[in-house]
Amino acid sequence: MKGPDRADLRRMLRALEDDGVIDRGAGGKRYSASDEDLPPVTVIDAVGLDDEGDLLCAPASWKGESAPPPITLSSAEAGCEKPAIGVGDRILARLAPDPTTQGAFRAKVLKRLGKGGDRVLGVFTKTRYGGIVEPVDKKARGSLQVERGDERAAEDGDLVWVETKNQRGYGPKKARVREIAGSIDDPGAFSLIAMAAHGVPQGFGADEIREADAAELPDLRGRVDLRETPLVTIDPADARDHDDAIHAEEDRDPKNAGGWKAIVAIADVSWFVRPGSALDRGAATRGNSTYMPDRVSPMLPERLSNDLCSLKEGVERPCLAVEMRFSQSGRKIDHRFLRAIMKSAAGLSYEEAQAARNGEPSERAKPLLATVINPLFDLYAALVKAREGRQPLDLDLPERKIELSDKGEIERIAVRERFDAHRLVEELMIQANVAAAETLEERRMRLIYRVHDQPDPEKLEAVGAYLETLGYELAKGQVIRPETFNRILKKAAARGESDIVAESLLRAQRQAVYDTENLGHFGLNLRRYAHFTSPIRRYADLTVHRALVSACKLGDGGQSEDERRDLQKTAEAISTFERRSMAAEREATDRYLAAYLEPRMGAEFTGRITGVVRVGVFVRLDETGADGFCPAKALGFEYFRHDEERVAMVGDSSGLGYRLGQSVRVRLEEATPITGGLRLTMLSDPEPVPDARAPKSQRKKHPSRSSRPTEKPRSSRLAEKKGKPRRRR
Repeated sequence: MKGPDRADLRRMLRALEDDGVIDRGAGGKRYSASDEDLPPVTVIDAVGLDDEGDLLCAPASWKGESAPPPITLSSAEAGCEKPAIGVGDRILARLAPDPTTQGAFRAKVLKRLGKGGDRVLGVFTKTRYGGIVEPVDKKARGSLQVERGDERAAEDGDLVWVETKNQRGYGPKKARVREIAGSIDDPGAFSLIAMAAHGVPQGFGADEIREADAAELPDLRGRVDLRETPLVTIDPADARDHDDAIHAEEDRDPKNAGGWKAIVAIADVSWFVRPGSALDRGAATRGNSTYMPDRVSPMLPERLSNDLCSLKEGVERPCLAVEMRFSQSGRKIDHRFLRAIMKSAAGLSYEEAQAARNGEPSERAKPLLATVINPLFDLYAALVKAREGRQPLDLDLPERKIELSDKGEIERIAVRERFDAHRLVEELMIQANVAAAETLEERRMRLIYRVHDQPDPEKLEAVGAYLETLGYELAKGQVIRPETFNRILKKAAARGESDIVAESLLRAQRQAVYDTENLGHFGLNLRRYAHFTSPIRRYADLTVHRALVSACKLGDGGQSEDERRDLQKTAEAISTFERRSMAAEREATDRYLAAYLEPRMGAEFTGRITGVVRVGVFVRLDETGADGFCPAKALGFEYFRHDEERVAMVGDSSGLGYRLGQSVRVRLEEATPITGGLRLTMLSDPEPVPDARAPKSQRKKHPSRSSRPTEKPRSSRLAEKKGKPRRRR
């Protein structure tokens, strides 16, 4: 362009720049479309999946102050590429407005560009040159540098998702801020970090909220009236939802003298959450509720989970119930499922129910003692007989509860007490779950089982070798049953070694999962088992409810053809989501415990070795249940070598060592709340490790741990080092 046309072009470009439509490059001669207005062809990254399985995408470069517009790549479009495009891929795409959502875009693939940058969650610190991000992951190495212009609106202390940038040569890794997840100073930041890091879904879509708000209670038509039956809920004292209620009475059938009748009633979630609905799609992507020390991320909106599907005291609620009959010896004789309306006679806590049984009933429990509470405990006594005959795996490990103040700080950490009231409810739930699996098998319905396969043979062999060093026999080649382990546990209890042995036997177990193939449940020693009792917080239970509604012809809300066809995919997905929640819950707890222990750095604690790896040992502290790591260099003055067969760290010189399950004393050197890490120094002297003694010529007297100087925290050592002049060679 020449002459006046060129001048007109410059004026137009300046006007567009002033309006924010285009940006001028660093050299002043190149223009590009402003990031606030996406061009029709641009580079995008696949960052997640929506409820329909379509890919959620974001612009690879976005410097706008506001969030970028949502971009969706359909699963059909992504599947046309070989291999299919997935989360983490970078794509050159053509964008077009999404006709269904204002301000959103649909993408069409032009070319796959490989992988996008790694997404990292960290804490942002502003600098004059941009910022620094400290990753929250324990395994991350080093901080990330954010250059000016890439920090978006992040401020000091913000939790940010960053994407690493491609770079050549040496120097700190560079990244750009993609999303601000919150602030490290927010109450409950530790839970926020854990859920964000593991991708635990939070909140509900507008369609889900709309469906939940529109939900209505059913009437009595087609349902059994259980409103006069004194069903009670027994839950933790701080429970907000109540999804199961129970009742027991003597069986008056002369053919079952001394026997019992019981009802387990479960909230009828299938009435409200229908296959294919927005509520159903949302629940399927969560898989389960996630329980953090300070909050719950529920599977269903509060309108359902805490109201319409909660069996509140004195309120009529729909339920799916199983009526069971048991013999005097606790064996289940028969059962039947029914859809009903119930009214809870009382919402009791475990402590309240147990106190009533022990002769100290509360005002609420006193009227129910003879007619409701005592019959339940009497039935439990019969169920215990059957349980002892069945011999499920008896790994009753202690569980700790973190109690928080109103400010979100730990007030105390208590070991959860286990009462017969807990075991009573658990045993009735197990019986109801078995009844569900049996009914669906009899009616030839496809279902999702809760399966727990036989122990892993390789792990079992390693555990057997370790137990032999302790004097326990786990014969090779024999058929392993739960009672095999129970005999060893009983012997260990008599020798005061329950914790050591239970910890090692736990390592041999496979993880329980969901599957449409019935592999049985090894831990419970049951041939068939399906989760039925918690549809408010587990999607697996909801699928079982729908199958029962269809199988027993109990009305609307049954299993659909699409759901039946996709059950195996659903089972695999919810098994993954369950592991996701468990990891998030564990990491949030670790961070809270690290924050609780941070003021006590330098203090000494007793604990037990729960893991041995090549580079050190893991120790669980007795006082709090917190897990810390003691590196090999902090074990002693000699070189310690990992003995895999004996699950121990053995000193080269002395032949003494530290092994799995050993009680030890340690000193807390460093606590890092942002990652949940604890670094320890060993104070206990090493002990003899069976069959691991070094030759006499190599043995040396091991110096006492008490003479070891206190090791300063790494942060203190670095501060001292900075103040010293550099030593010249």
